[in-house]
Amino acid sequence: MAALELALVLLITVLASAVLDQMIPRVSLPLIQIFLGFVMAFFAGERINITLNPELFLVLFVAPLLFHEAREADKIALWRNRSTMLSFAIGLVVAIVLVVGFATHLMIPSISLAAAFALGAALGPTDPLAVASVSQQADIPARQQTTLQGESLLNDASGIVSFQFAIAAVVTGTFSLAEALIEFITSFFGALVVGIAFGYLLVRLADKVRDWGLENTTFHVALELCTPFIAYLLGEAISVSGIILVVACGITMSMLPRDLGPSMSHMNIVSTSVWQVITFALNGVVFVMLGTQLPVSLTDIWESEGISNITLVLYVLAITVLMHGVRFVWTLASDTIVMRRKKTKMPFKRRLRLAAITTFAGAKGTITLAIMFSIPNWINAGASMERFPNRDLLIFLACGVILVSLLLATFVVPLLAPRKKEDVSEARKRDKETRIDILRTVIEELAAHQTKETRIATSQVIDRYNDRIERIKSDDEIDEADGVDDELRIMVLRWEEEYVLESIAADEMPPLEAYQYLSRLARVESLLQHGKQKLLSIGVRLRRFVIMLKKLWARFRKKLPGEAQETSSQIMREIQLKTSQYVVKKLQDEMSEIDAPTEKISALIVEYQKTINLLRGKGPSITAIANAAEPDLEVTRFGLRTELELIQEAYEEGRLTRAGANKMRENVYLMQVDLEDYV
Repeated sequence: MAALELALVLLITVLASAVLDQMIPRVSLPLIQIFLGFVMAFFAGERINITLNPELFLVLFVAPLLFHEAREADKIALWRNRSTMLSFAIGLVVAIVLVVGFATHLMIPSISLAAAFALGAALGPTDPLAVASVSQQADIPARQQTTLQGESLLNDASGIVSFQFAIAAVVTGTFSLAEALIEFITSFFGALVVGIAFGYLLVRLADKVRDWGLENTTFHVALELCTPFIAYLLGEAISVSGIILVVACGITMSMLPRDLGPSMSHMNIVSTSVWQVITFALNGVVFVMLGTQLPVSLTDIWESEGISNITLVLYVLAITVLMHGVRFVWTLASDTIVMRRKKTKMPFKRRLRLAAITTFAGAKGTITLAIMFSIPNWINAGASMERFPNRDLLIFLACGVILVSLLLATFVVPLLAPRKKEDVSEARKRDKETRIDILRTVIEELAAHQTKETRIATSQVIDRYNDRIERIKSDDEIDEADGVDDELRIMVLRWEEEYVLESIAADEMPPLEAYQYLSRLARVESLLQHGKQKLLSIGVRLRRFVIMLKKLWARFRKKLPGEAQETSSQIMREIQLKTSQYVVKKLQDEMSEIDAPTEKISALIVEYQKTINLLRGKGPSITAIANAAEPDLEVTRFGLRTELELIQEAYEEGRLTRAGANKMRENVYLMQVDLEDYV
């Protein structure tokens, strides 16, 4: 039960970090998660000790993260820069293992050479989430960006394999370079061959199941989710590297061609969404766990009489300097070789700056911590069991280096590669082009998912998206109602609220439906207020709370049976009709007194008049809604969900500004509110 409670608290903390990441864009997400973990441990009633079986930790966290990285990696860019990728993924990792290992053993003789090599191997891999966070805050050149992305995929496997060999040497007390080399080659290439074959078989299996007529998205996505765990366990069962097998399997599955169609397109969307959630949660949990373990490590190590606190800090800084120094020299040498091969020249100062960017952007994170947590607590010492020597100290050093590397990546890289301040007009133009691209992509997804039953509904929804594209092209507006200020809309919403409240007091409107309509108005007003980043007054918040309570009380008193839904729907139409008529009349009467341009008031009047004309039409029956409106609503919902995903993707890739993304999201939310309250 305690483990379940801890897992829930960790997930809740990860969710909180997602909110803070939007509020504090200049601080990388991993640092926010580490800080939240530290706060959680500080306020916890008791000490938080996280212990997991090493194999369980690798299969639970590392395998799915590497599998997702392998599937999402840019294969063309990797192939074009394959020599650089391999040198960073294997050569640089080995160099860090040797330099950090020998240096750590010399500085702290109580740490055996094999254990020091294990620390160096854990510090070899870079963290993809940290690299992505840094990329959003800095203008990293394309070649360096490709190097960092490819490195974060490939060096995980080499670092973990090196770590496993080093730990085996500590546990057994013996180490043979020749045997280790032979075992490494067998483990590496054996896992490579088996991984390619396993990935091919899984793709063919999925195609065969699809040929049998099973287009169930749940089955195919579940198969993908199980793949990294099965692949890792398969590698361990046949005595090859499970990590390399997972990576090879993921790359193979992403490269093999598959049949395209509506079901396949839908599965890809669902699969992408599921994997985004899983990888975000796993990465976040590991960083939060790091934050929770920092107080534990600090307490245990700092209270130790063997090493002074200042010395511990100096050890962390020394290892960080050595690690970054090796990385800097390796990057500079690699760039020199590439330039000589391509016969190009570059000023030495620029080469130094690019090498520094690549050096500091390669922050450590999830994989390093996952590897260190996999160090066993006990080892077999012949007739008895004894604790792994200096396990707490090794984890403390790794945590310290991770933290320092994240701080350097977050605050130094943006200084070395600052983002150019974009002109306001250029940013608006780019946002406009991105919005159009997003809407066009939604149209493509809608067309790919249409069936015989939804063809007419899909055509209608696509027409609405085409209209939105034309409006954006013509006057650079996103809203469905172009040219109307949020302040004017908020004022009119307040009019509607006052009118409905007065009608309830005069017994002119049924309380339940009227309070439901007021809740809808409150949601719309909240979205518009958020767009202007204004805090709601205490009076407004209190009024909404009272409305919510009254709505619940009215629902309790009325106790609507199922057959009353049609009557309730008709009542809601009547409320909206009366309220819209009231707004139009008040706008016309007070047009000269409203502090807003006449054309904007007129546009809002026209919008409400369209709503009145629609509501005056004959309301559809329940049967008609079930047979006709529901497919249209489902298609519209799918389009809006897809639009939200594309907005987030464009924002993360830097193609959409923060303000533009927020504005687009708010408009989609408004459309979703209208969809939920469809009458």
